[in-house]
Formats: sequence, structure tokens, C-alpha cells
Amino acid sequence: MGIDATLRDVIARHDLAPRKALGQHFLLDMGLCTRIAALPGDLSGRHVLEVGPGPGGLTRALLGTPLASLTACELDRRAISALAEITDPRLTVLHQDALTLDGTALAAPRQVVANLPYNVGTPLLIGWLRQAAAWEKLTLMFQQEVAERIVAAPDSEHYGRLAVLCQWLCRCQVVMHLPPGAFHPPPRVHSAVVSLVPRAEQPPAALLAAMEKLTAAAFGQRRKMLRGSLKSLGGAEALLEAANISGERRAETLDVTEFDRLARILLERKP
Repeated sequence: MGIDATLRDVIARHDLAPRKALGQHFLLDMGLCTRIAALPGDLSGRHVLEVGPGPGGLTRALLGTPLASLTACELDRRAISALAEITDPRLTVLHQDALTLDGTALAAPRQVVANLPYNVGTPLLIGWLRQAAAWEKLTLMFQQEVAERIVAAPDSEHYGRLAVLCQWLCRCQVVMHLPPGAFHPPPRVHSAVVSLVPRAEQPPAALLAAMEKLTAAAFGQRRKMLRGSLKSLGGAEALLEAANISGERRAETLDVTEFDRLARILLERKP
């Protein structure tokens, strides 16, 4: 996998050596960037958010599609300088921490397409899930282990709270795998791109809060039986009985439908 000459020159001009503290692993192969930009499908008329563009490989590939606008959110001032070389009027560059950005301020229909910084990928995803109704699609690159946690099936090694929340709110699929050599510098792990398409019907805020509370308790002590791990919620036995779920089961054996049933009962019994 080769480094694109344009991106190599950009890095040299702006002293844009990747910084571990920022979780930076740059995609410098424009062929790969173009393939990733194609994964969301037709972007005609879409307003796209990219987080952590770095030297702008994926940025350039996205601007090669018929999207309506691209907002690139970047924390590294060196990358801001590098992105200033891109003159496409559809591009807006924000010098901001993506964790503080309300992406729903973008015009609709809106999507996220990003090679996420490894150190903030999961918190960013959780934030977008809480706004799932506002997004048409999320096409996100993570470390492969995180991608596996998103799409994991019940009673499997990677199944946990992240899988339940993601699959409850979205249709999730791994759509691309990338080896360490695709990045500069090569990380120690493989990476994968996940497509998350929010479901047409999204839960009200109160039900989402109940699900977050439920899954935090259930998987916070995942080796315990549910009657023990859910004790912090109060009335665990009654909650499980109402949902027709045995208290001897463990969290990783419940499917998303069963968690949904528990969350709805938990919400209904609140004073």
C-alpha cells in the first residue's frame, strides 16, 4: 500500500508527523481513501461530518463525491494549516474537539464518515448514538476489536454493552477490514470500518436513559447472575420476573430484544 505523493508533501510542509497522544494514524493511500468514501453509497445532497481528517486523504476522497457539504473537525493545529490548502467551497474546517461538537447543527440529511482517532472513537460513537434520529448513516473506522464489539452476537466473546446499544439503535455491519500497513504509522492492531444505519423508530430520551442504566448495571458485573448484577437498580427479582427472564442468566446471554423488554419495564415502574 503506497503513500500518495501529494499527502507525503503535505505532511512534510506542515511538519505533520502523527502524534500518539492524539491517537493519530493517517490514511495516506488515496486508493483506500476513495474506497472508504464510496462505502456510504450515493452522497448526493448529503451534509457530511468528518472527524480527525489529519492531512486530508479521506477529505479529498469525500470531496470527489457529489456531497452537498463536508465539515471536517480537527483538533491538531498543524492539520488545520494543511487542510487550508484544499480550496473546494463545499469544505468547512473546524478547529475544535469533536467531543464538544453538536453535529446536528449541520443541515440534513446528514452523515458521519470518519477514520476516528483511536483514543476517542468509542466516546464519539456513544454521543452520536444518543442523537441517532438526527443521522442518516454513520460510516466509522475503529480498531478491529471495537468494531467486533459493535457487531457482536449474544453469548460471544465481544458481546457487551456497546453491542446492545448499537444494535438496539442501528443496523450495524462491518463493511471493510484494513491491515496495520494501511496507516502511517502502522498501529499494532488491525482496523475495520463499520456502517451504522439508525433505525426508523428511535426510543424517547427516557427509554434510552433507562437502557443505558440497565446495560451499565448488567455488564458492570458481567460474571454475576442477573439477579446480582441488577441489584443496584432495586427490585431486581421483580424486574426479571416481569420480563420473564431467569435471574440465573448472565448479561451476555440476553439478546437485544430481551434488553429492550427489561428497559421498558424498568422505565414503567419508575414513580
